[in-house]
Amino acid sequence: MAQIYPFQAWRYAPDRVPIAQVVTQPYDKITPEMQKRYYQANPSNLVRIILGERRPEDCQENVYSRAAASFKDWRSTGILLQDSEPSIYRYLQNFTVPGSDKQIERQGFIALGRLENYSTKVVFPHELTHSGPKADRLELLRATKTHFEQIFMLYADSGEIEAQLRCATSPDIEVIDEYGVLHRVWKVSDPARITALQTQMREQKLIIADGHHRYETALAYRDERRTGDGRSATAPYNSMMMTFFNMNSPGLVILPTHRVVHGLASFSADQLLAGAQKFFEVKEVDSALDAPGATALMRETGSDSTALIVATADRVFLMHSPKTIGSSRLAGLSLRQQSLDVVQLHKCLLEGVLNISEEAVRKLQNISYYRDAPEALTKVRSGDGQAAFLMNPVRMDQIRDIAFAGEVLPQKSTDFYPKLLSGLTIYAME
Repeated sequence: MAQIYPFQAWRYAPDRVPIAQVVTQPYDKITPEMQKRYYQANPSNLVRIILGERRPEDCQENVYSRAAASFKDWRSTGILLQDSEPSIYRYLQNFTVPGSDKQIERQGFIALGRLENYSTKVVFPHELTHSGPKADRLELLRATKTHFEQIFMLYADSGEIEAQLRCATSPDIEVIDEYGVLHRVWKVSDPARITALQTQMREQKLIIADGHHRYETALAYRDERRTGDGRSATAPYNSMMMTFFNMNSPGLVILPTHRVVHGLASFSADQLLAGAQKFFEVKEVDSALDAPGATALMRETGSDSTALIVATADRVFLMHSPKTIGSSRLAGLSLRQQSLDVVQLHKCLLEGVLNISEEAVRKLQNISYYRDAPEALTKVRSGDGQAAFLMNPVRMDQIRDIAFAGEVLPQKSTDFYPKLLSGLTIYAME
């Protein structure tokens, strides 16, 4: 049973700070260059809390204590104001799909969601997590007792919940981010509408799209706090801020994450071709194939099977129709996982042909990741990489089936676009 709740969000006061100067991309998408730009944009930019600059530390101050101090100061000086009544927040994103001219609208809502252990079969992960990011987020949560960012949750219906959210009024927040995405937020405080939404969500099973580390951090924090206060069932730490989207909506866009291999001591296109032919049907295509052409070819060829484009400095191959389903190369993986292009790529080509180990992949020793196919191709054709591997995106039905089966996808399998802006709403537990 998925339980959601309204809350009294803290929000930036529009008469004190321009919203465009203080919101950010999610903390794990902020590059050092972006962090610097956010710092320069406004003294109250949320980056100072969610990804503060590292400085020499002493026993009195560190990045987490500075975050807590900033949040306390912004509340006390009126930079942040708390809404007067419990609300949910309708959230609309309008955007152009990267690499196309297709205009999309995606509608969801921000609310508190009750934290559930995975074993209850209410919330399902779809990818693995690492300990480092969770330790960092836990220290921030301990210091601030606040959720500054929503996690991206998926539910499934035929559009009834989206219809329930429609508003005829002007948005309370409207901002365009650095990627040209228009974000709009409406505060919904009508108790009858909130109750109806809670009822509609009650039978939902939820999949985490983005935010696995933050979700598991919130579970750890909840368990810490429960130990200290007698395991209160109604305590604020039992919930966290979530944004919910319908996984059946045409507005849900998943982009592929392409790979570029570099730094291999011994590499040749002929060696790659010979090895790949053991695993795929391989066809050499025009060496001048551009990114739109590659995307179209993969989409057409991969409509019912795996299709990869592999480009070296002066050659391009289409690899399709894998020969390895059910083979020892994919031992231990379900047929659901074996059918994924990203699994075929890693197990057969990266490990089986190029001898790049799972550990090397985890440590980013010989592999880089790119959202943009043109950038990946340029890296290889300019000599900054040895081979680019382009993929079709993972389909939502594949994510759903794997998650509900209790399995996970490899790292960097999904790129839900666009991301949720951080700083639109804030959930303070104290």
